[in-house]
Amino acid sequence: MKYKTLRSLVRFIMNIIADVEVVGMEKIPQGNVILAANHLGRLDTAVLIYAIDRDDIIMAVAEKYKDHPLFGAIGRAVDAIWLNRFEADFAALREILARMQRGGLMVIAPEGTRSKTEALQEGKMGVAFLASKSGYPVLPIALTGTEDRGIISNLKRFRRTKIKAVAGDLFTIEIPKGKGREQAMREATDEIMCQIASNLPESYRGVYKDFPRVKELIGI
Repeated sequence: MKYKTLRSLVRFIMNIIADVEVVGMEKIPQGNVILAANHLGRLDTAVLIYAIDRDDIIMAVAEKYKDHPLFGAIGRAVDAIWLNRFEADFAALREILARMQRGGLMVIAPEGTRSKTEALQEGKMGVAFLASKSGYPVLPIALTGTEDRGIISNLKRFRRTKIKAVAGDLFTIEIPKGKGREQAMREATDEIMCQIASNLPESYRGVYKDFPRVKELIGI
């Protein structure tokens, strides 16, 4: 299935099962960019496909979804990089970097996996690494309403789910080489997560709720 066809299908289905509000997606620049979004549920990817009007998507998808009727189809349509989340998948990482060198829009969840608490988990350093290595700017995306529990409950009651996707402000990451690199990577990762948290309701901010940087960003 071609990506444009899949995107039309995703939009058709999402409009039936959900009321999707998209805020700030005009901030997505032309050219290379990383969209870093929180990961609440299985529909997160579908919401981003719904919201983004670009075809040059670079996406890593967990191998377990390769044969899934929906997420496998999405993965094949975007020519996804199938990722083994439980091992250091260096082959997938090399492929991601090679794709990024050719240019495009990288869609990734810094947390690496769905949040069991339905709030932000600690971000992993992969996005900061990719951003510093590629030079791609980062656009934080805050998602709400995509929790599996809520989606399933509403489907059973034939109710549409209220989903919101909010784009933050574009920023760049620079990681110095040599001593202090790992600490700088951790700080850059926290910045990505705080940028996401600042556009989420307090109940969704999870481990970043009390970070001073979040309070600074929201003006407290």
